[in-house]
Amino acid sequence: MAYDIDKPEEQWREELSPEEYHVLREAGTERPFTGEYTDTKTTGVYNCRACGAELFRSAEKFESHCGWPSFYDPADSDAVELISDRSLGMVRTEVRCARCGSHLGHVFEGEGYPTPTDQRYCINSISLRLEPGEKN
Repeated sequence: MAYDIDKPEEQWREELSPEEYHVLREAGTERPFTGEYTDTKTTGVYNCRACGAELFRSAEKFESHCGWPSFYDPADSDAVELISDRSLGMVRTEVRCARCGSHLGHVFEGEGYPTPTDQRYCINSISLRLEPGEKN
């Protein structure tokens, strides 16, 4: 897929820390319960750390106790791209930023959380940057 923001990998490596690059550009995963936004309750907007696109809002963040920030819906359905992921011997749905193609995490359905969508967008903190504010 062609993305609005398309940079050579060398440029991504220069702009991102090694940890950010590993998760955002190589589809890595941060260790559970280590991310800066896992338990954050700050009101605001969560943007893509790679390109700044608005992805999630604090109003859709919920406590899933899974070790990563969880949201039940993106700020805009066009903000994320969902891709079938068959790695690690299982079928999952990868979540990427629709603007730059960076890996954010995975989305799961039917887990029984009391949310309006019955979805859990399990997102790496390192993929996000929280912009605190009134907008939630």
